Amino acid sequence: MKYLSLFLFIALFQSCKAQQKAAEHLPVNKDDNTLLWEISGKDISRPSYLFGTFHLMCKDDIDFSNNLKTAISKASDVYFEMDLDDPANTLGGIFFMNMNNGKTLKDLYTDEEYKRLSGYFSDSLQLPMMMLQKMKPMFLEAMLYPKLMACKTMSGVEEELLRIAKQDKKEIKGFETMQFQASVFDSIPYDVQARGLLKTLDSLQQYKVYFDSMLMVYKDQQLTKIETLFNSKEFGDGENQDILLDNRNKNWVKQLKHILKTENIFMAVGAGHLVGKNGLIELLRKEGYTVKPIVNGQ
Repeated sequence: MKYLSLFLFIALFQSCKAQQKAAEHLPVNKDDNTLLWEISGKDISRPSYLFGTFHLMCKDDIDFSNNLKTAISKASDVYFEMDLDDPANTLGGIFFMNMNNGKTLKDLYTDEEYKRLSGYFSDSLQLPMMMLQKMKPMFLEAMLYPKLMACKTMSGVEEELLRIAKQDKKEIKGFETMQFQASVFDSIPYDVQARGLLKTLDSLQQYKVYFDSMLMVYKDQQLTKIETLFNSKEFGDGENQDILLDNRNKNWVKQLKHILKTENIFMAVGAGHLVGKNGLIELLRKEGYTVKPIVNGQ
């Protein structure tokens, strides 16, 4: 469930004063316990910034530090996993939610399993299964998120960052299209997705414990613990990690090698993309960039 998630106007620094300010570095954190990172060195003339997000949480829990807001203001462009300001991504999402080749949920479950699934979505979420029949199971799994939350007013960290970026008149860009993100889920066999959906449905209370644990370490910015939870048997998805995380990280770094030469950016992606040997921090360092932890307290 953690991966779903599934997934600006250019501000040019034209005066010497603006260029001097953009070159200033934000204060370095004393350890790696931060979600905000500075990318510099190699062929970068001005620092760029990397920030780890949490795709959905209680709106009251979302609060950004002054350093993070400063990092956004210093950037020329703001990158998300995909361009959140492009209506085509929203409209396209509706189309790409469905399974290919006429596959339906009834094809993936026994009669008893389908009845149980249908009953839950109809009774607990007030969503008739007829409307959901062709939808990819992992998208259906995302609909269970509100049942894990302790509040009624929810928002995404990306959504709140988008508001700040628009206020600063930044250009919004993305590393992926909605079509690509949908194809990622098509890479995972539908029967595997179906088993995952049923497992989550049968273990909602247990998943709530894991969700609360992940939220706590995220709010505390404990990257090492985030990595541990992502790799845990209970919370992780090791068999699909290369599809959902690793391969995408490598593709983003390929793009960044070109982007960072000419742009100083603020990029915000799921926190799970930052950690581990195939996480963005380590991959960027392997490419010769300096990636430093930045103070991100209030």
